[in-house]
Amino acid sequence: MASELIGWFADIGLADRPTVGGKGGSLGELTRAAIAVPAGFVVRTASFERCIGELEKQSPVASLVESLGAHDLDRVTHVARDLRKRVEAALLPEDVRCAILAATVQLGDAPVAVRSSATTEDSAEASFAGLQDTYLWVIGADAVLAAVQRCWASLYSVESLSYRRRQGIPESGVAMAVVVQRMVDARTAGVMFTRSPTTGDRSVVVIEGAWGLGSAVVSGEVTPDRFVLGKITGEISVRNISDKHVRHVPLPDGGTREEETPEAQRNAPCVSDDELQRLRDLGRRIERHYGRPQDIEWAIDQDGHVLILQSRPETVWAANDAKSVAAAKENPLHHVMSVFGGNLSGGKG
Repeated sequence: MASELIGWFADIGLADRPTVGGKGGSLGELTRAAIAVPAGFVVRTASFERCIGELEKQSPVASLVESLGAHDLDRVTHVARDLRKRVEAALLPEDVRCAILAATVQLGDAPVAVRSSATTEDSAEASFAGLQDTYLWVIGADAVLAAVQRCWASLYSVESLSYRRRQGIPESGVAMAVVVQRMVDARTAGVMFTRSPTTGDRSVVVIEGAWGLGSAVVSGEVTPDRFVLGKITGEISVRNISDKHVRHVPLPDGGTREEETPEAQRNAPCVSDDELQRLRDLGRRIERHYGRPQDIEWAIDQDGHVLILQSRPETVWAANDAKSVAAAKENPLHHVMSVFGGNLSGGKG
């Protein structure tokens, strides 16, 4: 039964997305591709479904969500508050509880990140990224259990419910897996794009980073250092070093805190040129493996090891590319008209 409830990174891949979600499937795929990924497991959607199934016996969940109007914020807020409380307070089925505890013990006595992995997340068509919860530096099996339930509950946040209702996503197709992954005590962390997020240029790799845990960069609390490298040549064409005034660091008893960055580090580059090239190489490997540009989270630990925390398809420029193709098919004369202008109707060129 445990295999239906838990999936280790080494045993899963993108094909398992229906049961491990986008984040879980990607981490398994990266692990199996021999990319340096911190060890971990996924609490599969079957565990979530068992829990929600028990709640459905008491009072509706799915039908209640589907009855919501997409723009009825007052009712969405009320339902979200009620459902989150119910999920967080639910008594877990014993086999689900035991499976999560056993996997946590097997992972080892180390702080972990507990991250939501919705089954519709991180796809090229629709992204739930940022709508569900993540908990960093979670210590102890009981804390992991509580964090898993809070991740499940975040599927019923106001933002997530509103998004699903606007998109018309049926509740029968929505489930939540949860990633439990060893934390990296990051000296530096950030994000990497294998296509420029500002211009769409596929010949470059853009790397952004700051001191401490990557949550400071992802949340926008600090302006990261930014580097642009030639994807093939490795030439660094842009080197913007920011005043990184704060950083996120772990707390001894769990959780994280924000602190002021030591003065000597504030305006110093958070990555060396050698580390930039190692990141670029990893970005190229990951892009080749997936066959499309990627948005990658990375960290460098206190010993200088570069680790990949997540990779998802780049969506903004991919969507623009898709629109361009669709527009050309709908009216192929538009391109001709834009080139020849009024000449086609007898006007002066």
